[in-house]
Amino acid sequence: MPGPLDGILVVSLEQAVAAPYLSCRLADAGARVIKVERPEGDFARNYDTVVHGESAYFVWLNRGKESIQLDIKVAEDLDFMKKIISQADIFIQNLAPGTAARYGLGNEALQAENPRLITVDISGYGEEGPYAKMKAYDMLVQSETGLASVTGSPEGPGRVGVSVCDIAAGMHGLVGVLEALYERERTGLGRCIKSTLFAGMADWMTVPLLHQEYGGKAPGRGGLSHPSIAPYEAYETKEGGPVVISIQNQTEWRNLCEHGLKNAALADDPLFKTNELRVANRPALNAEINKVFGSLPRSEVIDRLQAGRIAFGALNSVADLSQHPQLERNIVDSPSGPVNLLASPIHLTGEDKKYGGVPALGQHNRAIRNEFSN
Repeated sequence: MPGPLDGILVVSLEQAVAAPYLSCRLADAGARVIKVERPEGDFARNYDTVVHGESAYFVWLNRGKESIQLDIKVAEDLDFMKKIISQADIFIQNLAPGTAARYGLGNEALQAENPRLITVDISGYGEEGPYAKMKAYDMLVQSETGLASVTGSPEGPGRVGVSVCDIAAGMHGLVGVLEALYERERTGLGRCIKSTLFAGMADWMTVPLLHQEYGGKAPGRGGLSHPSIAPYEAYETKEGGPVVISIQNQTEWRNLCEHGLKNAALADDPLFKTNELRVANRPALNAEINKVFGSLPRSEVIDRLQAGRIAFGALNSVADLSQHPQLERNIVDSPSGPVNLLASPIHLTGEDKKYGGVPALGQHNRAIRNEFSN
């Protein structure tokens, strides 16, 4: 069964995470993705060797693609890449700002030759402004956007444990591509899409920013505690490990008091009767919850939470995630053997999702050159 983007040709001059994330999702949807790698390859191939000798990042983000080695500093290779792009629907690049244009790969030059082409430029901060020439890697942008300042424990800031800035830029680029494809159905013309690590993460920081600008104070670092909702964190039980609970509204708060804590009167306590009061009086609130949960085995706490229809979860390790009963997987071939990857989080009903393999460096050099040399 063809995917929704079957027949769409994507050329991606990409490396690292953000652009490969975008092109991987297009490949998952059935697009043909030609990954253009420098002669030595995408440097993400060498981040680590944990997956049969392959990089974990690379096998995650490059399934279903074709790999060709081209050096845009060599005129013959650059001309050949332009020839492929002239027949493409989408061109993605995440070179340093201004580099693509210097080699004739800017959107204006490419769309003059191929008006239907959709181009995507992914960068750290964009092509204008005082930070345009700054190098931007994920942790740097986590720091620049203030994400690190609201992450971690009260003792110090922390890095979010996955590459959220890269992923956000790739996701926003994907949204832009799908919008442009839909618009092209009406106009027949492509668009240029700009997606940056900084803008993507700044958008995700809107709530802390609004607290700062309108409330005079950004949320502090609270570990697993939610900065503006309470109770919303992990609580230890007598045995069986901690339980994480989330109270989102007053009905749930009353249910927690009645069923979880067996203390219905607590719901109207002057210290806790609204969410803002509970946040302001979090230590006292946690003392009340810990007094009950800490005296019960986890199984009994869960029974009480289920009786009150309270949202809860487990504080899992990555090893626990590996065995999680809700996890969906697909086997994908790689140059060094099959990889048991997670299935895409994008599901279309009635679709039996199959993914192409992870390409070896330059695996499709000859085939692509033969196809586009005529």
